[in-house]
Amino acid sequence: MNRRELMRTASALALAHLAGLRAAQAQEDPAAYPTRPIRVMIGFAPGGSTDAPMRVLAEAVAKILGQPVVIENKPGAAGVIPTQMLQAAPPDGYTLAIAPAGVYRLPYTTDIKWNPASDLCYVIGLSGYAFGTVVPASSPIRSLADYIAYAKANPDMLTYSSPGVGTTNHLTMEQFSRATGVKLNHVPYKGSAESLQALLAGHVQSAAETSAFVPHVESGKLRLLAVWSDKRMARFPEVPTLKELGIDIVQTSPWGLVAPKGTHPTIQARLHDAFKQAMEQPAFKASLARFDMEPDYRDPAQYQRFALASMKKEKDILDTLGLSRK
Repeated sequence: MNRRELMRTASALALAHLAGLRAAQAQEDPAAYPTRPIRVMIGFAPGGSTDAPMRVLAEAVAKILGQPVVIENKPGAAGVIPTQMLQAAPPDGYTLAIAPAGVYRLPYTTDIKWNPASDLCYVIGLSGYAFGTVVPASSPIRSLADYIAYAKANPDMLTYSSPGVGTTNHLTMEQFSRATGVKLNHVPYKGSAESLQALLAGHVQSAAETSAFVPHVESGKLRLLAVWSDKRMARFPEVPTLKELGIDIVQTSPWGLVAPKGTHPTIQARLHDAFKQAMEQPAFKASLARFDMEPDYRDPAQYQRFALASMKKEKDILDTLGLSRK
């Protein structure tokens, strides 16, 4: 047998072993779940406003379930890589993912063969981001009016970073550009931590970010020009909303935990109950408060209804912006 045949045989044996392992895992008694470590994939880099609270939550859930809960960062592609990876994962409750809003626009921007609303098992809604536009504290841009004026005077020259192409941050800035008649230069990164570091290092002039900006604004390194929520942030009551400034945009972005389609209802319920108990603990609430976020609980049925409504909303936005592929 030559080398190529040996490699083919080895690959076939490995695939057969993997298939057998998945089948065996799927046959585990759901009532005994969990019997080994659980991994939760996050589509953003470490240190951001998704990663930090989830690590606190994972620690609490590990104590409740009696098994380690391991966070794995899979940054890029607007945070949706983990949910795509779930499509090939066994529905045994040991591979989970955080679903950001970008998941619900995938069918309209990417050629995928699965439906986010029906091909994921919705476990629990956990929280939602706060967003805003920030510049360095040393920037001559001191208000959103200054920002717009500079952009109009320098078309395509004013740079802003975001956690990636196709993220809620990016698409909201596209809406902002059209609403204000400005042309901006988008510089995408892999997650909020990288995006804000680029701003702090002077590689870009501004950032469209989640509330991961909070520590940097509080330390005096960044200036918050406007928030995208319906109301002002309690931490920065002097900073106006986009709506207050005459720009009809309100943006929030709830996120939560999902599992592969076909996950046994007993396992889904076990996960839901453990994460719900953990998200009610002071440590998780404190980790969210660090980024001016709050718990935003949804049970499995509520979370799936939210997914269906979000898909419709995302399609409407993308159609309006002319960015939908369909």
